Amino acid sequence: MTDISARNVALLIDADNASAATLDPVLTVLAELGTVNVRRVYGNWTKPGLKPWQEMSIKHGIEPQQQFDLTKGKNATDMKMTIDAMDLLFRGRIDGFGIMSSDSDFMPLAMRIRQDGVPVYGFGTSRTPEGFRQACTRFIDVSALDEAEEAAPLPLPPSIGGERTVAPIKAAVRAKQVKEIGPELLKLLIDAYNAVKRDERGYVSLTEMGQLAGNRSSFDARNYGFNRLSDLIETVPNFQTERRDGGRVFVKRLR
Repeated sequence: MTDISARNVALLIDADNASAATLDPVLTVLAELGTVNVRRVYGNWTKPGLKPWQEMSIKHGIEPQQQFDLTKGKNATDMKMTIDAMDLLFRGRIDGFGIMSSDSDFMPLAMRIRQDGVPVYGFGTSRTPEGFRQACTRFIDVSALDEAEEAAPLPLPPSIGGERTVAPIKAAVRAKQVKEIGPELLKLLIDAYNAVKRDERGYVSLTEMGQLAGNRSSFDARNYGFNRLSDLIETVPNFQTERRDGGRVFVKRLR
């Protein structure tokens, strides 16, 4: 099995449609795919509004890509990013891509990369069009990344009778998270649960359940303020969780 740290990841940033303030948590998330060795940020650096990205490029070793606005009201940044992404893909040395942008123009690019079996993580705002969200392997709302860190669960007490005891979280944070779990997400979780083989007690592997949900949608627990799917599922009243030997989490739907 390939060591994750040996996987080569490329992060391409649309400076006109991404905030430099969200870069740190984005790099943390991309660690799931491997090591972010290719780091490029695209924009017209004559614009004063891109100064925060100039500072971040120095801090994080990001290669700035200059692209002038040749026509008023338009820029060539998207085209340059797309060309570079395809060059990297065809060289065959990239194991995963991160695209920081809220621009729907990158939907075809994400779809094309995934057709080669390479995962694409998209990072944008809540205003990002649904087409780009679903084109990505995972799409993560960057504003939710900070909430996920604030809502990180407290250390858990020992298990009692095999059942995991849920650590308390601030009431206001939990209430906000539960409110965001609407009928559409609940249906996705139920469908994924129903598609996984159950054991004699009606439990399914949360890992398998998450994989099935991910195949149908760019769903990610961090969009709901949680660091892990296990943390999210514990707040859903329709499900019960159990942690077994080796730390594996299993889920049972309650009727």
